Amino acid sequence: MDVVVSNKYRNNLVDLDADIIKSVTGVFEAAEIGEMFKDFFFDRLIIDVTAFKSYDDYNIYQRLVQYLDPDKMILLLPEGSKLCTPNFLSHLISFGIYNFTTNINGINYLLKKSNTLQDVEHIAKMASQKKEPPRENRFDEEPVSRETRVEAPRTQPATKPPTRKNSMIIGVRNVTASAGATTLIYMMRKELAMVYGQDNVVAIEIDKNDFSYFYDKRMFSVKQVDLRSTLEKFSNVKIILVDLNGSSQESFCNDIIYLIEPSTLKLNHLIQRNRAIFKSLVGKKVVLNQSILQNNDVFDFETEAGIRIFYNIPPLDERKRNSIIADFLSKIGLLGSGDGYDSSGKIFGLFRR
Repeated sequence: MDVVVSNKYRNNLVDLDADIIKSVTGVFEAAEIGEMFKDFFFDRLIIDVTAFKSYDDYNIYQRLVQYLDPDKMILLLPEGSKLCTPNFLSHLISFGIYNFTTNINGINYLLKKSNTLQDVEHIAKMASQKKEPPRENRFDEEPVSRETRVEAPRTQPATKPPTRKNSMIIGVRNVTASAGATTLIYMMRKELAMVYGQDNVVAIEIDKNDFSYFYDKRMFSVKQVDLRSTLEKFSNVKIILVDLNGSSQESFCNDIIYLIEPSTLKLNHLIQRNRAIFKSLVGKKVVLNQSILQNNDVFDFETEAGIRIFYNIPPLDERKRNSIIADFLSKIGLLGSGDGYDSSGKIFGLFRR
């Protein structure tokens, strides 16, 4: 049983897939809403934030959580507003408010599966990165253990991690066979280069030569033994995207994206090879790629696999620019508000398209 507080977007909220037991419309102080519902039993409180006076002042949300449980709140934010920026959202996250979106599909999803801190912490990191100089990556960490790897890699000589300066290094690994890492990296590099410049974004693939078919001079194919020297060569580049393929070397990455193509054939092949595969993916950035799954399908997949899906990417035409890639790059923290495909300020998009 859910409660709705609305104002400007009240007509949008009539399409909610929810059991509404109480609905109020108007403009209120945070304390008014708090007093109104602090002793009222409900499952979720869905708030169109335009119902608050001075809704763009993050302090009102801090006052609201003094009355009500933030885990029960879902905030509908005006798309393109200052509320949809890393700085503002980081304040909400600090207050314990993790459920926010800009559309009805997002609310319907969050009604079924609430966000946790892990799902939104990338936004807080984006805000802190704008305020603080980048930290050096910890290359003294031990390599990822065999038990936590997605694929059992081929035996390869150890590569000492390079000395990194200001580069952000993002690894991409196929979990299901041919899940599209090569093409996804190509699209990511093109989109990022629009913002950072062509020479500030490079892509590297390890032990394969698929990049050559894109005829992109900033995409390089290297052997495992040459990886360290290649990363050293590009240590001043802002972003390096790495197609890990079968490489066991992951410690040099700031973050890793694990791709799954959720077709029946690919998933059954995957499980046949490794029945414990999904356990090894818990807590990692798992992305569905080339996916035709809808919101409800993604929810079912998460339930069956026991993992959280970070993003759901449909089949895309790599020859065209696509807002989904810009939205995805924003969610992983590589693009900020106003960067990329448009200037709407998206950083969490549709929540599992």
